[in-house]
Amino acid sequence: MSGTTLLSANRTEIMPELESRTLRLALAGGGTGGHLVPGLHLLEEAQRRGGLADLVWFTSGREVEDRVLQGMERRFPLIRHERVVLEVEPRGGGAPSRARLMLRTPASVASAHAALRAHKPDVLLALGGFTSLPAVLAARMLRIPIVLLEINAERGAATRWLGGMADCVAHAWEATLPAAGVKTGRTRHRRIGPPLAREFSRGMVDESCSARAREELGFDPALPLLLVLGGSQGALGLNRFVHHCAPELVRQGVQVLHQTGPGRTQEALAPFRGYAAQEYIHDMARALSAATLVLTRGGASTLAEIAALRRPAVVVPYPHHADKHQEKNARQLKDGVRIVEERELSSQFAAELARLCSRDGSAPRARMSAALEAALPLDGAGRLLDTLLELANQRRAR
Repeated sequence: MSGTTLLSANRTEIMPELESRTLRLALAGGGTGGHLVPGLHLLEEAQRRGGLADLVWFTSGREVEDRVLQGMERRFPLIRHERVVLEVEPRGGGAPSRARLMLRTPASVASAHAALRAHKPDVLLALGGFTSLPAVLAARMLRIPIVLLEINAERGAATRWLGGMADCVAHAWEATLPAAGVKTGRTRHRRIGPPLAREFSRGMVDESCSARAREELGFDPALPLLLVLGGSQGALGLNRFVHHCAPELVRQGVQVLHQTGPGRTQEALAPFRGYAAQEYIHDMARALSAATLVLTRGGASTLAEIAALRRPAVVVPYPHHADKHQEKNARQLKDGVRIVEERELSSQFAAELARLCSRDGSAPRARMSAALEAALPLDGAGRLLDTLLELANQRRAR
């Protein structure tokens, strides 16, 4: 077929015949920020190219979705959309039990089927999470092409369970590609890189931009800033560490910007000079630009943004995931990050953070930033959109 998108290391391509503004798209993913943010980055790329003809987004109905997706109409005026809740996940958090899945999936498949028939998408993109299950099953019934996005460095449940139904699996990291290591061309498995927002495509942030970002956030531009990120849901272990050690860090000249997670402000300190806490940071590009060092969980989207802006980071993976995927995510960044177990968070560790943020830590930080430069492609959102357009072209040709 003419107009096929070809992906290569240099992203040499023939532009798809179908333009984004005529694409009808379905997204499925919710429950956590990691299953939402890549979709937003994709929509930013689509809007840059002219918008979408139609969008339906299947989510789980959890509170985090309202926060992450707020202002969609303002952010994407060229994209008419509808959110449809498929209630297979518990609203309070955590993975659904097998019994809940069995009970909730049939009705959710019916809801997804009705929404897909109404919106007539050209392709469905599953972003991960259990919400993907009924949406993919309904799309399969309607013969709508399916793309799965594997955002982590360890295959998630959606990829393991639903990969056989997909027309294409888009991989953010090398680690999840099949053993043959297929990377380019018209294949079912493609490494596209993590979808990133446009502001993350500029690469390394110089010190003058970093100082200006600190000032814009209300901090002293001349002093280092430690940015603490517990993910979209927050992290009790990190919050406890910051609560205990932030005063000493500030006394040693290190400012702290602390994202606590929704409804967890009680785990933060009262604001004081050099310390500020927020439930959720919406302008992550500015916060990361301001950071001298990042202390973070190992969510794939967060680590991709850290790597894109070359910010040195200490990663404390969530310790209770059976597959240890946050640790595996961090290992994809090699010498660009340091991995520390949660049980190692202590006053002694805080002293090491202070040293790494100080002038004495400038050489190790520079080495970490240099290591991040080759960690990932910065055009993952564009590659993903091209893949969706290619499958839509193939469907319309049939």
